[in-house]
Amino acid sequence: MLSKTAEYALRAVVLMSSHENQPISADVMAEKTKVPRRYLTRVLQDLSAAGLVNSRSGPGGGYELAIPASDLTILDVVNAVSPLERIRSCPLGLKSHTDLCPLHAELDKAYAATESAFKNVTLEQLLKSTNPIVSFCDI
Repeated sequence: MLSKTAEYALRAVVLMSSHENQPISADVMAEKTKVPRRYLTRVLQDLSAAGLVNSRSGPGGGYELAIPASDLTILDVVNAVSPLERIRSCPLGLKSHTDLCPLHAELDKAYAATESAFKNVTLEQLLKSTNPIVSFCDI
């Protein structure tokens, strides 16, 4: 359901949110998130253009969140790089389908539920999860 770009963006922002006020270089981020460096750079550019990430150049530079993890949702990140596409009209362009057919209506309901779920989870909530598995750590 999510594009590879959205998955990579989520990995990057979760890592950045766990290192608040500490810029992380693209090289370190690529290694920790297991995202190819060149692909990660494009994703970070999209996140930066959306105002979710700041970059600092020079020694000690890197990438960091521009928005507090408590205010940044999964949906914000996904929409910045690869927005969820709702079905508003017949994808086949059939003129007789003035409303969505049952199949496309059900698919759109699933997209709406995903959108709603992602909108209700912040990065801070992910970090504070009681799940014993810690993001980006191999214990």
